[in-house]
Amino acid sequence: MKGPETLTRGLPITRRAVLKATSLLLAGSALGVDSASPPGTSPPKNNKVEYGTSTLPLGIRSRRVDNNNGLTMHVLEAGFDKPELPCVVFLHGFPELAYTWRHQLVAMANAGFHAIAPDLRGYGRSVVPPVSFDDDLFPYSPLNRVADVLGLARAFGHEKVVAVIGHDWGAPLAQWCALARPDVFQSVVSMSNPFYGSPTLPLNTANRPHSPGPEQDLEKDLAALLRPRKYYVGYYASREANEDMWHAPQGVHDLLRAWYHFKSADWKGNKPFPLKSATAAEFAKMPTYYVMDLKKGVSETMAAEMPTEKEIAACRWMTEADLRVYSGEYTRTGFQGGLNAYRFLTIPEYSTELNFLSGRKIEIPACFIGGASDWGVRQSPGAFEEMQDACTHPVSVHLVDGAGHSIPEEQPQKVNQLLTEFLRRAT
Repeated sequence: MKGPETLTRGLPITRRAVLKATSLLLAGSALGVDSASPPGTSPPKNNKVEYGTSTLPLGIRSRRVDNNNGLTMHVLEAGFDKPELPCVVFLHGFPELAYTWRHQLVAMANAGFHAIAPDLRGYGRSVVPPVSFDDDLFPYSPLNRVADVLGLARAFGHEKVVAVIGHDWGAPLAQWCALARPDVFQSVVSMSNPFYGSPTLPLNTANRPHSPGPEQDLEKDLAALLRPRKYYVGYYASREANEDMWHAPQGVHDLLRAWYHFKSADWKGNKPFPLKSATAAEFAKMPTYYVMDLKKGVSETMAAEMPTEKEIAACRWMTEADLRVYSGEYTRTGFQGGLNAYRFLTIPEYSTELNFLSGRKIEIPACFIGGASDWGVRQSPGAFEEMQDACTHPVSVHLVDGAGHSIPEEQPQKVNQLLTEFLRRAT
């Protein structure tokens, strides 16, 4: 970014001001983690938030905001006391909430940024009433979700966003924001999901007919293995997935406890490596949270990996109080709002929506942060190795030790450090 840019609320924010903010954050990034109270004490109750009143530090508040796209969104925000601050937007994944970013919100606010994290469409307090499988699917389309983020930023008065940062399903959403509106989103960070690039449309087919390669039926091939398996995406897109998870025999709380544990660095079986190809034999090498046993649903899969009481007590990155925020919200809403994103991967009539971005690269500074123990980094063969091709700027790439899939929560101090270093270079 050269010279002054109108970053936020119509006021000029200079490059020097943003650099000063990121320098402050780099110097004190650890302040964003458990900084509200001395060690060994409970944080003061935060009555300005709708959930997490006993866990979210003071300085974070909830707001209900009309996002200019037909949805009132629940947003956690920090750094809201000064209207001229540059904006950073955090986008969560599944099954997550705005709460996922609790450590980053505080850290960014301490440095002089207006940090906002919404419960995305279909999640948490942005849901009234619970989403049904038979509800209209269009609002969950990729481009409408980009409009959700763009409209929300403008609702807060921001014409520009310094960085859009996404984890899990929030990562491709952040990438779509960067591809579709690089005039608004000035840098992008993708966590866990590599930069996948835009769709590729065949060229010169009017003169030379396009010959597609042989079709591969991954689901059929997985089911035919000696240990019959299925890929989780197809199951998550099915009608029965929400019922299986929402009314799991072990309850939503224990379902999520096992889910977070199973995909984290705490589960010692998470030792990802590059897959050679997108074949059933290669996919079957992944843990059962991605390539499930054919006859098992999510509830049964997670029940088999429930951590012990000792392991639960030792988990400081996801305390029982933290988990109750997630389980309380998902018990109320169910999981269908988040599951709808998977349906777009399996319904042919929706698969062409992003074709208008064909051949386009991300033209803003980009950063990837993944957990060294996260299979999400490797589940699409070749994506991690090839993501530099998706961007015009070199991608700043980091794999963090001691982190699995929930990297913003498992290693918040390291994530805060990497974010600030990236912002200092990119802005």
